[in-house]
Amino acid sequence: MKILLDENLDWRLGRDLPGHAVDSVPKIGWAGVKNGELLRRANSTYDVLITMDKGIYHQQNLGGLRLAIIALRAKTNRLAETRLLMPEVLRVVASIQPGAFCSLP
Repeated sequence: MKILLDENLDWRLGRDLPGHAVDSVPKIGWAGVKNGELLRRANSTYDVLITMDKGIYHQQNLGGLRLAIIALRAKTNRLAETRLLMPEVLRVVASIQPGAFCSLP
């Protein structure tokens, strides 16, 4: 799958997602892009967006997106904490449907 890490996550998380093509928002030059525009852009290129933005589900209209979204719930966005969620992310990515929203844990 093609996975996009939001700018609130460390790009190094991509190393914990073997078998997937992983980019980060800053790496592709989309840093600072507002959520609505980010979702529109990502929808045409990526299968999954991984974010720590807790409000994205309620603040954005996700209807009509084929992009699946995984929202991580960790105490902080520090790599040491978010990395602990990657085994569960891998399990979810293996079966997530287009347009689905999942909150972990």
